[in-house]
Amino acid sequence: MKKLLSILASLVLVAAVALPGIGVKAQPTDEILDFTITVDVNDDATLNMLYHIEWKVLDDSIGALDWVQIGIPNSNYKSCAKVSDNIQDVKVQFSGSEVFAQVYFKNKYYKDDIVNFDFRVIQDYMYEMNVLKEGETVYYFTPGWFKDIPVDNLTIIWNADKATAWSHGATTEDGKLVWKGTLSAGAKFEEISVTYPSDAFAFDTSKTANAYDAYGNGYQNSNGFDYYSYDYDDYYDYDDFSVGVAFIELIPVFLFWIGIRVIVSKIKSYFKGTGFSSQPKTTKKITRTLIKYYPECPGCAAPRPENAEKCAYCGRSFIESEEVVEEKEITNPENYSNEGTYRYGSSPNTFIRVHVTHIPAPPPPRSSCAHSSCAHSHCACAHSCACACACACAGGGRAGCSTKDFYNTNLKLKQIKLKKKNRA
Repeated sequence: MKKLLSILASLVLVAAVALPGIGVKAQPTDEILDFTITVDVNDDATLNMLYHIEWKVLDDSIGALDWVQIGIPNSNYKSCAKVSDNIQDVKVQFSGSEVFAQVYFKNKYYKDDIVNFDFRVIQDYMYEMNVLKEGETVYYFTPGWFKDIPVDNLTIIWNADKATAWSHGATTEDGKLVWKGTLSAGAKFEEISVTYPSDAFAFDTSKTANAYDAYGNGYQNSNGFDYYSYDYDDYYDYDDFSVGVAFIELIPVFLFWIGIRVIVSKIKSYFKGTGFSSQPKTTKKITRTLIKYYPECPGCAAPRPENAEKCAYCGRSFIESEEVVEEKEITNPENYSNEGTYRYGSSPNTFIRVHVTHIPAPPPPRSSCAHSSCAHSHCACAHSCACACACACAGGGRAGCSTKDFYNTNLKLKQIKLKKKNRA
């Protein structure tokens, strides 16, 4: 117990020295009232992504709102263009492995102003083929997030034409899949997926999301830009003063995390000796629900549209029966082991909805820990890490959104900008 108290005391001391202002939480400068992304799959398997955003200015002390940046999935975009008339221009910018649509407005917006704007991205390299089942192709997508800005309403609308399965949480409305949620500042929306037969669109094995890294290494994008051989040191210059100030302000962060790593290591060592673990193993629990739909509305006899749950005319449910089934009761249960809704059998009105949860597994006997197979385990993700990096959008924001003087240094951190060198 004395050892544990000593570790906790060290943790408090490191936090007090390294982060004197940690108790002060910066208030958001903006609020996103609505963030809607409407997705249609084009014949060439690219995604037509329409972004609609309602952005409210809460604080203009850092300057008026005249541009914002929104994370887009990856660097291989076909086009990125304005839709609403209040946008002056849209440019794609890169920061490390993140890709942004930088939206410049015609006007400036101040406290309590709300700007509604729309832009469109035609996006490639968003799917993986044969990743869950031979002959099927899956799109994975995580919408952009915002480090310092809450999102009151986030909606993803995906045209479900030809889709055979999709991730949990979607509702069907007029032949479209709809996911909804809210995001606190810095939070990310859960990744969604939509599955198609591999002959539904012009899928190309060379364009699967895991065929390249998130920064486009190894191919030329639609603009003929070879990211693999591009030398950024020759193309960009840095604001030395801004970089220097940034590093000065980051020194407390480095000290803090070094202390945390040492302390966490000691805590793990302590609990290992007591037989506890901070990361218990989990086992996957699969719940399968067999759903049968009426081919016609039981109320008004209107035919059931594909993917519809309720009748658009009288509001009656199309569900005839719904029951949880055991693995032994269905044919080829291995095909129904991932989150989503799948067509079952030859009937066009019978589906299986799969819900996957993870529950703690019983701990192994302590005597066997030294020889466990954990060290040889492999990633059990449904798709590759490269895809997760590529399809999850970057964090967005606007000019001046950085926390001001977070560490009480009285140094003003200038925005670090990459400047293009003039090339002869």
